[in-house]
Amino acid sequence: MKMLKKSAVYSLFMMLMTFVVGSSAGEGEHILLQSTTSTQNSGLFDHILPLYQQQTGTEVRVVAVGTGQALRNAMNGDGDVLFVHAKEAEEEFIANGHGVGRADVMYNDFIIVGPQSDPAKLKGMTNVVEAFKKIATTNALFASRGDDSGTNKAELKLWAMTDIDVHAASGSWYRETGSGMGATLNTGTGMGAYVMTDRATWIAFGNKGDYQIVVEGDERLFNQYGIILVNAEKHKHVKAALGQSFIDWLLSDVGQQAIASHKKDGQQLFFPNAKSSL
Repeated sequence: MKMLKKSAVYSLFMMLMTFVVGSSAGEGEHILLQSTTSTQNSGLFDHILPLYQQQTGTEVRVVAVGTGQALRNAMNGDGDVLFVHAKEAEEEFIANGHGVGRADVMYNDFIIVGPQSDPAKLKGMTNVVEAFKKIATTNALFASRGDDSGTNKAELKLWAMTDIDVHAASGSWYRETGSGMGATLNTGTGMGAYVMTDRATWIAFGNKGDYQIVVEGDERLFNQYGIILVNAEKHKHVKAALGQSFIDWLLSDVGQQAIASHKKDGQQLFFPNAKSSL
């Protein structure tokens, strides 16, 4: 009886070990990438991440939130790599010991979109600060993400150049959605409000209606994306080697070409410019 019991226990143990090992082998290696709604909504990750997994065997799992939230998540150790677009905040993240190095990866630009009726008469303007002043003085509706994202940070920096207190106007002509870029565009088009968006999300956006680009071309609308490895000395569970491998791939000729080849309706959404800055 004792021998039978031992045999049964051993058989059960071997079955469990086979299940665990088989499950682990089936899952493969993966990293967690904290990134933005603009990179996700534009379809960039659907385009490049399968290529990376095919070439390396490593899966990249994306958490797509506003840049501010992505930074906070990474500060808490919830991620291996950070891929966002707010350079000052990224540099502060590194200065505070949360990240190891930073590199430019790609860029595009921000634009202002609005309805065909164009109540503030912005169509064709290239000075975004003057355009914002016209929105405020005409009390035309403006939908802001209001979510501390990279887009929201850039927008508020531009409003600061106008000396207009948009927080005092909150709830009147200035509306804060607290949502991602795609959701804010949906809200803006629904209420007839102007919206500041990154060009890639706008190109990929499927609910344009009668909306059009009304302001573009100002150098202050430049939109740089950077990538950072989360500091494994601060968060021991960070997969530093795998994370760095992904960063190296993105910055390589192969990764940069993958970014450049991502197009929608024949339009390139992001422009690679890999360069280490820290």
